[in-house]
Amino acid sequence: MTDGTASRRIAMPASGPDRDAGFLKDVLDGLGRPVKTLPAKHFYDQRGSRLFDRICELEEYYPTRTETAILTRHAGDIAERIGRGVTLLELGSGSSVKVRLLLDVLDQPAAYVPVDISGAHLEASAARLAADYPEIPVSPIHADYNQAFPLSVKGGPERTLAFFPGSTIGNFSPEEARAFLARLGRQLGPGSRLLIGVDLKKDVARLEAAYDDAAGVTAAFNLNLLERINRELDGTFDIAAFAHRAFYNGDLGRIEMHLESLRPQTALVAGVPFRFQAGETIHTEVSHKYTVEEFRSLGRDAGWLADETWTDGEPLFSIHLLTFQAPPSRFRRTSGA
Repeated sequence: MTDGTASRRIAMPASGPDRDAGFLKDVLDGLGRPVKTLPAKHFYDQRGSRLFDRICELEEYYPTRTETAILTRHAGDIAERIGRGVTLLELGSGSSVKVRLLLDVLDQPAAYVPVDISGAHLEASAARLAADYPEIPVSPIHADYNQAFPLSVKGGPERTLAFFPGSTIGNFSPEEARAFLARLGRQLGPGSRLLIGVDLKKDVARLEAAYDDAAGVTAAFNLNLLERINRELDGTFDIAAFAHRAFYNGDLGRIEMHLESLRPQTALVAGVPFRFQAGETIHTEVSHKYTVEEFRSLGRDAGWLADETWTDGEPLFSIHLLTFQAPPSRFRRTSGA
């Protein structure tokens, strides 16, 4: 998530034995920009993952329960369309809760392959699932699914189903989403399937409440990113001097989350100083919302053709089953794909 402006040049400090070099680079690059940003993927350390699990249980946060209800209602139809012996690949598996609805009904799945950036959370979730489904091989992959990762699927592309729930695709800009989907299709191959959750456009008040709950759990989740920098990168952020902000940007069709500096201040990251003015923000996340046809069009541009779409009654949320063919030539070399 970048704004296209150049960051100031910062000498990269030594990562040290207890520092994640990639995390450090992302933080220094993002905070060095004229409009400060931090990549949303770094929310999900062990504490951040637990906080997100709590968010998913909140009354205001409709996406999880709505997507779960759609999956529960239509799991049998999905399984019938997928057929026997599929390898189920889950991107950003987290606690692997929703995938159980599929594993309960799929016909003799060949394997379950959860992929997640949070190693400890991944291993714990994979162990629980392997114990509950002893007949299904569980092969966790600790990786950033935004990057290519080694993958070998028994039965080939036509026996592969990627599962990408939670409307995580909304965290990409439409251009980034198109590039990501095209790259995923090329990695999985023609004939592979994708079952993906997509949040729909709706009343602004309902959208904003979902990302700024009354109990403050989402605020804690957002602020944990600064706490993680303090814990892991020798940061000196005064957490009480920042506030969670979330709002819907109608022009861009997206929720934006920010951390706002409440006063002029300076914070260090691995010894590197960053100054903040009162009211200045760090942009931490976007969540794009689509209509059903807008997302189908985006998928087609990336080479994914719509097989079926399921929604709830209002509708608040959608689940799409897509099949990969190939992206149109104008998208085959999209930057970052």
